[in-house]
Amino acid sequence: MEFNGEALQCRMIEDGVVEMTFDLQNESVNKFNRVTMEEYRKVVSLLGKERNLKGLLINSAKEAFIVGADINEFLGFFQMPLDELTEQIKLQQQIFLDMENLGIPSVCAINGYALGGGFEITLAASFRVASTKAKVGLPEVKLGLLPGFGGTTRLPRLIGADNALEWAAAGDEKKPEDALKAGAVDAVVEPDQDNIQLRWPLWG
Repeated sequence: MEFNGEALQCRMIEDGVVEMTFDLQNESVNKFNRVTMEEYRKVVSLLGKERNLKGLLINSAKEAFIVGADINEFLGFFQMPLDELTEQIKLQQQIFLDMENLGIPSVCAINGYALGGGFEITLAASFRVASTKAKVGLPEVKLGLLPGFGGTTRLPRLIGADNALEWAAAGDEKKPEDALKAGAVDAVVEPDQDNIQLRWPLWG
């Protein structure tokens, strides 16, 4: 499988294992804007049709993983009629759900910031490996918003309802060691440990 878009690239890195790389062109950071969401939908759909898919690695070509949704597009969403906005949110949530339900192990390699939707996509993966320089969190509350991509249901499964409520209500960025202690990530590694071999058959 191969996909080369404006925000996402995919390639087969070994037999049955696909690397999905976020790299939004002409931007300093990755964010979930209309282009990214549409390409993410296309890629997940293609992955669902891949017969011999064994695993998925999700990473970023930029210094940060994904900083969240593009706030410049919020006004357009807020001007939609309520029924259209509700349907749009459901469609976006479905992409994350479809990735979660691919039926294969998936790993997010979190470098730099994974905030808002950027953190929520990691929650839809099977495993999360964070750099020592990473930060994760759900800061939407600081804009008067709730996480919209399923983070409010997935995070409690990992760290418990009380902790998840505190994370979402406070909107703080969490250091990797704190995220590991809470159970929000599965491992923390130094950024230069890029030669880690993932033994996919052990997870299957």
